Amino acid sequence: MDTPQPYQGVLDSDMVSRIRRNHGLEHATLHMLSRQFPNQALAGYSYPGGFWLVGNVSTETVQLAVEEALQRMLNGEHNLAVHPGCGTNYLTSGVLAGLAGGLAMLGAGKRVRDRLERLPLAFALATLGIIVSQPLGRILQERVTTDGVPGGLHVIEIMRYEQGRLVLHRVRTRG
Repeated sequence: MDTPQPYQGVLDSDMVSRIRRNHGLEHATLHMLSRQFPNQALAGYSYPGGFWLVGNVSTETVQLAVEEALQRMLNGEHNLAVHPGCGTNYLTSGVLAGLAGGLAMLGAGKRVRDRLERLPLAFALATLGIIVSQPLGRILQERVTTDGVPGGLHVIEIMRYEQGRLVLHRVRTRG
C-alpha cells in the first residue's frame, strides 16, 4: 500500500486538482502540436477553468490536438502530462542554482576580493544544482504540478484571440 504524501490533501483539493489536470492536458496538447509543428514557438498557461495556448496555429488544429491529447490520456498515456519545456523545470533549475550559488558565498567575507575568489565555487555549485534539477523538475511535474489522469475533464469551448502577431487560444474545460 502506498504511503500518503504529506501534501496529498492539498493536491486533491478540487481547485488544485483541476489546475493539475488542465496542466497535464495543456502539456499533452503541446506534445501533439509540437509533433506537427516542430519549429513553431508554442507555450501554455493553465488555470482551474482550462488553459491558454500561445502560438500561431489555427483553431481547428488546436481543437484536433486537444481532442487527440485528451483521448490518448484517457487511454492510459499519462506520461503526456510531463513536458520538457514546463516552467516547473525552469523554476527548479533557477531555485537550485540560486541556492547553490548563495551557499558558496556564505562566509566569504565583506571584501570584494573575498567574494570574487569564491566565484569558481559558486559556478561549480550552481552547475551541480542545474544538473540535479533535471530529474527533479520532471519528478515535481509527475507528482505535484500536473496530473496525467484527466478523469472527467472535458473541453467545453476553444476561443481564439489575436493581438497583432500574437495568437492565443483559450481552452475552457469542465469536470
